[in-house]
Amino acid sequence: MELTASSAKPKKKKNHRPEAQFSLALDTCSKNNDITGALALYESADSNNVRFSSYHFNYLLHILSASLDTLDENDHLKQLAIETASRIFDRIVASGAVPTEATITSMSRIAVNLPDGGGGDIAFDLVMNMWDKYRATPRLRTYGPALFTFCRDGKAEKAYSVEEHMLSKGVSPEEAEITALLGVSARDGNHERVYGYLHKLRSCTSVIASSTTDVLENWFSSEQAMETGGLNWGVDQVKEAVLVNGGGFHGLGWLGKGRWKLSRGCISVEGRCSCCGQMLACVDIDQMETEKFAESVAGLATERDTRANFRIFQEWLDNHGSYEVVIDGANVAFYQQNFADGGFNLSQLDVVVGELQQRSQGKWPLIILHSKRHRVLMDNPANRHILERWSAAGALYTTPSGSNDDWYWLYAAVKLKGLLVTNDEMRDHIFELLGRSFFPKWKERHQVKYSFNKGQLVLAMPPPYSVVIQESERGSWHVPLDDKSEDEGARIWLCVRRPESSEVAVLPVAEESISENGSTTKKPPQLQSPDGVTVTTSGKRKERSP
Repeated sequence: MELTASSAKPKKKKNHRPEAQFSLALDTCSKNNDITGALALYESADSNNVRFSSYHFNYLLHILSASLDTLDENDHLKQLAIETASRIFDRIVASGAVPTEATITSMSRIAVNLPDGGGGDIAFDLVMNMWDKYRATPRLRTYGPALFTFCRDGKAEKAYSVEEHMLSKGVSPEEAEITALLGVSARDGNHERVYGYLHKLRSCTSVIASSTTDVLENWFSSEQAMETGGLNWGVDQVKEAVLVNGGGFHGLGWLGKGRWKLSRGCISVEGRCSCCGQMLACVDIDQMETEKFAESVAGLATERDTRANFRIFQEWLDNHGSYEVVIDGANVAFYQQNFADGGFNLSQLDVVVGELQQRSQGKWPLIILHSKRHRVLMDNPANRHILERWSAAGALYTTPSGSNDDWYWLYAAVKLKGLLVTNDEMRDHIFELLGRSFFPKWKERHQVKYSFNKGQLVLAMPPPYSVVIQESERGSWHVPLDDKSEDEGARIWLCVRRPESSEVAVLPVAEESISENGSTTKKPPQLQSPDGVTVTTSGKRKERSP
């Protein structure tokens, strides 16, 4: 078919406006990291009275700030770029345009390249005043230029001031920032700061980057690290601190005396270090976080549920709080039932209940079912027999009509510090309402997932240890590295310990009261797996004999 003039699609006209051409040319300079071209382009456009927008100014500052690190300190082009950036920033302010966070970040990156060494102070001053002057909110990247410059130049107190300001604005440092602060503290011989930043590092990341590893190894190999610590720690005090913190660290300070021994090795499936033989912990949220978590769940449940119904459940749980495992009944019964004759498979749920009973030496789990589901199931004699057996054992709680049973099984598992059997990933909006950063850690420690392989139940228990920096009650450290062994592909860990004669002594405790984390309180409840591995279910850690 031949196109006529009227039916042909008109070609899109190119934008020949000077401002548009300037933007395209800036894109080219940015892609090529061409600072010379960007400077020439700006001067040319300015002399030709091109109308600059805030976008143009910010884009120019971004190009200049990104290119400065590639230039030598004595390069004339670098000085020209800094001077031009200053003129652009003054022009933004003079025009009445409001500098954004991106503007301040670019100017901070440019300021730290000043040759007189005062760039860190200028960058920090820009960040401190950006809200009062421009109503711009700082982000983590905004603090980076000042923080890294102070740390690099050994100005520890100024670096601490930047961190303090960050925290006051609700901005949390991440691994790169903590590593810089840890490094300047180590060079300054400030062992208390090093200890604190090591724990901040433990809280913000799992595996450690190679640059962070270098800083840690330098510290532990130093004379200051050798002289830091003490032997007069109360053993019970250390054990109690480990217990309260959920395992994996005590946070009391450096333990032991003498030179540190650094080794690299792997951790066995059970959690044993190949270098020192110590068992690592499965780190749980601490007691305060657990209490706040339970209160948060209860608060949301009473807001969205019938208040009286959930309060009745809370009172019931207070009087029947000996369960070690909670089961999301509907989740288990509906597993793989998406076929023509599939439905609520109570027998499947009964298999899980029986397996958990066997592993806990006959102790019943708590099964949460909705009352509406319960009424329907009671019409079938076979199902009625199972339900009555559970009810007689006190193992069944039916949530009332109009209630969301998700709140009930989650609250019970958190409150009882027990295991939760469910394949629910807990990503629904009701779980997002919790808004807690420790929720993923809690799930890793408490959630038991399951599957049926050719009709055979398989329970995936929580891992025996956590891949996170761990501090033992003897004063040693285990640090997971971002590196794996070539032969087996296993994670490599940095094991840091003092000679045994210099470690904190651990006094023997009766077997009936000792746990892996050293707690001398009541031995936590356990599940016994068919292969003989004991799994703790109290939300503390895996048990082993002393």
